[in-house]
Amino acid sequence: MTDNPGDDQPNPFKGTPFEQIFGALGGAFPGGAFPGGAGGGMAFFQQLQSLMQPHDGPLNWAAANDVARKAVAQEPDPSPTQRDQDRVADAVRLADHWLDTATGFPSGVGTTAAWSRAEWLVETQPVWQVLVEPVAARSVTGLSSGLPEEMRAAAGPLVGIIGQAVGGMMAMQIGQGLGALAGEVLTASDIGLPLGAAGKAALVMTNVRAFAEGLDVTEDDVVLYLALREAAHQRLFAHVPWLREHLIGAVTDYARGLEVNVQQIQDRVQEQLRGIDPTNLEAMQGLLEGGLFDPPQTEAQTAALSRLEIALALVEGWVDEVVGQATAERMPAAAKLREAVRRRRAAGGPAEQTFAALVGLELRPRRLRDASTLWGGLRTRSGQEARDGVWMHPDLLPTAADLDDPLSFRSEATHPETLSEEEFDAELRKLLDGPDSPAAPDSPDSPTE
Repeated sequence: MTDNPGDDQPNPFKGTPFEQIFGALGGAFPGGAFPGGAGGGMAFFQQLQSLMQPHDGPLNWAAANDVARKAVAQEPDPSPTQRDQDRVADAVRLADHWLDTATGFPSGVGTTAAWSRAEWLVETQPVWQVLVEPVAARSVTGLSSGLPEEMRAAAGPLVGIIGQAVGGMMAMQIGQGLGALAGEVLTASDIGLPLGAAGKAALVMTNVRAFAEGLDVTEDDVVLYLALREAAHQRLFAHVPWLREHLIGAVTDYARGLEVNVQQIQDRVQEQLRGIDPTNLEAMQGLLEGGLFDPPQTEAQTAALSRLEIALALVEGWVDEVVGQATAERMPAAAKLREAVRRRRAAGGPAEQTFAALVGLELRPRRLRDASTLWGGLRTRSGQEARDGVWMHPDLLPTAADLDDPLSFRSEATHPETLSEEEFDAELRKLLDGPDSPAAPDSPDSPTE
């Protein structure tokens, strides 16, 4: 007679990528029991079971938010005071006044706010759901559908348990990633995506103060500079209506191209579990943070992420260029702050790296400097209207090749003021009719008899 009646039970996950994990944690758990469970394994399963409660959609967002809030609560997170709210409102108001001289896009700010880290979590969750759920849904359904037919038939209802288990683990991942990001983000648009409500310009004041330490500039200058960047983001997203969908569409395309190779995941599980103590809950969670279930990227996903990275670089580069123009003769500390923000965005913090590992999304634009150079060069040659006019349609956006040689982007363009009215009409006609159309009769290029 065995010591544990569960020892005679077959392992319901035998032959699946989860056999290694669930076996290491104490074997099968039919009926909700955990036979052979050491304390750490039991704790892990209990936490996982709590994440598998009924919920709408592929992820248990209530559980993910709980994990994120607990991560934020590890450090002080004071609620912003009324003085903070007024300070942000005044800074954004001044920032919008300065930006009026740097871009033809009018203000996109409707309201302002000073947020705590916890408030950032609440305010940005609706957009995170849109960004994350397509990837999560494909991951959850792909793991079960990727099983061989005979294995799915043998597993029966346990296929649903597999999906719930993976969804629960992903909720832990997302919660940990968002909790880490909440400790670093400075504004509602800090990572280049419109995370907050449309028209709401917000600064996360605890993080702003931490960022200001050691910069050798006043905190007021830091608040104003970040308000300038936030207000510039708001203008761009308010007056380029297709941009939000362009960015989110790249994420959706990434999810659509997700292909789950069960054998590759099983091999990865076996490799990563070597040397892991299954009774160590932190070690097991570390596997999740390392992207244990993150499948290799397909060519379609690589292309989608490339589009997203280029678009983020163009957004951040435009903001960098416009804010640089607005502060050039007004704010002596701007050059130092500009470089500090550039270094921060180019290097990426631990939170951004963690989130990239969890969700597969690269949040930082590697090519910010190239994009800023491109926008600045176009403005110098052709003026603000030509620079901002590129945002009229996604097909007009610079490509990766353009970022390789940013000063050559539309290098043939000249400032409209250098053209006579007749020359401008002729150039416009050529642009509309195509390069092979005959020159207009009154244009300088028309043939003479």
